[in-house]
Amino acid sequence: MNTKNIKEYAEKSYSDGLYCAESVVLSITKSHGIESDLLPKIASAFCSGMSRTCSTCGALTGAVLGISAVLGRSGPEESVNDVYDATSTLVDQFEKEFGSKNCHELLGCDLGTPEGQAHFKNNKLNNQCRRYTSRAAELAGNILSH
Repeated sequence: MNTKNIKEYAEKSYSDGLYCAESVVLSITKSHGIESDLLPKIASAFCSGMSRTCSTCGALTGAVLGISAVLGRSGPEESVNDVYDATSTLVDQFEKEFGSKNCHELLGCDLGTPEGQAHFKNNKLNNQCRRYTSRAAELAGNILSH
């Protein structure tokens, strides 16, 4: 699966009802032949800014999980340099493009409150999240292809 397909698969997964982190990690791992019943489960708590705690954007954390699944280490004797470098590049690119890496700053609301959830729904911010989802997947795909 090329980077364009990774992006489109993430966007489709999001449109089909998976959340940001779930969609991104699934698209990245699938593109590298990694399939498991644990995917997208391992990403669920990272969605909505780490379970609506105003933390890091779920699309970004899903991309970090995907990068880690591909480049992460299997034992203590292996280096973390590649996965750390790729993650640092991803976070830098995402922040540069969107101005933040935190969910509540990107959306302008706190998803942990009823008011924030109403703001999200009333302003159709799911469209914004779909954009973050597809772009985070694309950025990670580009990084992993080098």
